[in-house]
Amino acid sequence: MSRLKEKYLQEVRPQMQAKFGYKNLMEVPRLEKIVVSMGVGEATQNPKALEAAAGDLAVITGQRPVITRAKKSISAFKLREGMAIGCKVTLRGERMYEFMDRLVSVTLPRVRDFRGVSPDAFDGRGNYALGLREQLIFPEIDYDKVDKSRGMNIVFVTTARTDAETRELLRLMGMPFRA
Repeated sequence: MSRLKEKYLQEVRPQMQAKFGYKNLMEVPRLEKIVVSMGVGEATQNPKALEAAAGDLAVITGQRPVITRAKKSISAFKLREGMAIGCKVTLRGERMYEFMDRLVSVTLPRVRDFRGVSPDAFDGRGNYALGLREQLIFPEIDYDKVDKSRGMNIVFVTTARTDAETRELLRLMGMPFRA
């Protein structure tokens, strides 16, 4: 069992139960999945860019990414419906806890001038979104092999019903929120 899952079961769940007054253990919010996605806009002109992004995502998450395709045609962006324009990975179970542990304890502290993640990126339904400017902050990425710096979105999907519950869950699991 991963370190973070153990922490959730031993520390986070009892604290959440005490704070919000849950009567049943199954009521306590938990992390359901983490979705890591990369939009690769230049993939319309350069298909190799998408391969590089997918390779980076596979190294970071330890799972093969799914290629995402355009839903609509947009002539201003020279985009046709069905063109490959990004990639994403959905992490669940052990891989999810392992990824979050690495993100919180190793990766985020490596960000230059890091003062914590935004406390405002909740969607009102128990999910939290985090945007990263470059993939180089992950220790798994070899700096010499990177062709271009790309950003990514990381969405934490929880079973919480409100933003307050989600914030408390992520805070107790080690997410460094700005004050």
